[in-house]
Amino acid sequence: MSPTNTKENRKILRRLILATAAVVVCSLPTGSAAAAAAELPVAAQSYGSRSGDEPPDRSSRGNRGQSSDGQAGNERAGDERAGDERAGDDQAGGERAGDDQAGGERAGGERAGGERAGGEQAGGEQAGDEQAGDEQADNEQARDEQAGDEQADNEQADNEQADNEQADNEQADNEQADNEQADNGNEAAGPVAEDFVDITTVESNAAENGNGLAANGDSGSTGIFTTSCGTNANNLFNTDNLIVAPGVENGAHHTHDYVGNQGNDAFASNDDLAGADTSCQNQGDKSTYYWPVLRQQDGTDEFDADQAGGGAEGNVGTILEATEAEIRFVGNKQSDVVAMPKFLRIITGDAKAFTNGDANANASWSCTGFEDTQLTDKYPICPEGSQVVRTSNFQSCWDGENIDSANHRDHVDFVQEDGDCADGFQAIPQLQIRLVYDAQPPTIENGQVQNPFAVDGFPEELHKPITDHNDFINVFDEELMNQVVGCINSGRQCR
Repeated sequence: MSPTNTKENRKILRRLILATAAVVVCSLPTGSAAAAAAELPVAAQSYGSRSGDEPPDRSSRGNRGQSSDGQAGNERAGDERAGDERAGDDQAGGERAGDDQAGGERAGGERAGGERAGGEQAGGEQAGDEQAGDEQADNEQARDEQAGDEQADNEQADNEQADNEQADNEQADNEQADNEQADNGNEAAGPVAEDFVDITTVESNAAENGNGLAANGDSGSTGIFTTSCGTNANNLFNTDNLIVAPGVENGAHHTHDYVGNQGNDAFASNDDLAGADTSCQNQGDKSTYYWPVLRQQDGTDEFDADQAGGGAEGNVGTILEATEAEIRFVGNKQSDVVAMPKFLRIITGDAKAFTNGDANANASWSCTGFEDTQLTDKYPICPEGSQVVRTSNFQSCWDGENIDSANHRDHVDFVQEDGDCADGFQAIPQLQIRLVYDAQPPTIENGQVQNPFAVDGFPEELHKPITDHNDFINVFDEELMNQVVGCINSGRQCR
């Protein structure tokens, strides 16, 4: 081989070495590759410096030199490869360490997260406990407030009850004072001066409510049947009311006059009435006729001065016996009449008209000689020689079925202005009672009344004239009732 070829071979070998080293360096990490690259020129230079020496012996020296250089290059390459492997191992270890560190960090993070979660859970539990405590405190506060409110309500209710009781007591005191103030000076709560009027100075105001119109006239059934039963000369009195309060003693709370049937009290049955005596001249008439007594409040103590229904309930003074008690049955101006059923009950007027109003009132006051003037809400002051008159025209329309009703009114009715009965009712004989009294006119001075007369009544009605009323139970025997009807329908005057 020529020297030229030898040089060329060396160049070729150096290029191979450099190429090999470059390949190795490129596979190293950045730091290792830079260190190896820095050594490459030295290695190449060392190898290249032999190009100026004499060529070795071709037979041995050249082979040894070539073999030694190749071996050195291989050793360097091996070292480099070993270094690279160590570097790779270091890198791998670093990566593993990094992974472990990352794992540790992750584990630490998870532990931290767990701890944070645990802390949050603990915080949540603590917050829940605090919330429960707050709710318990709120509930206790609400209960306390509710208890306080209930206590306040109870105290308010107690105060209101106390106020109401005080108001009731004051009202009772006022009512008592009013009653005491209403004392007319005659030991009674009424009547007062305003309840009287001079009959000669007023016009009639009777029957303004349509009650108590006379059913008879110049047409229709014009006859009259009169029954004479006296004026209660035998002094039959009681404070019962068999129609309104059967079975109740003192059911009327005032004293009644009775004429006709003598067996009338709160406990009388229909059979008792039918078997009793009568004060009527015609013994076939055992009917009971009763009305509140009229008294002169003159300071006299009557038999009932201390009794219920009498003086104990404000009904005081001398009981006046009527001088006349005219009882008659008349017909209807529009038609004939039919017989009354036996034991038919009729009340006319309202004993409580002062407090109830005048819807059922049927009072009619006048004086003899002035009976064209009738008063409902005033007692008449009659002129000298004239007497007080009370008149009651009863309901004379019957429903055709019942002898009484729950309110003791609905089964009968008053005639209308033209004398007709309302639909569903039929005309029966009309009972008319006229009572005459020799009552002394009261003295009125400076707005005060002295020695007045007044009708008995409930204490709260203050003896007002509008409370006058009258009661009747038919106990005619059937034969006599038929005679009454025949007399009226034929236009005759009968007894």
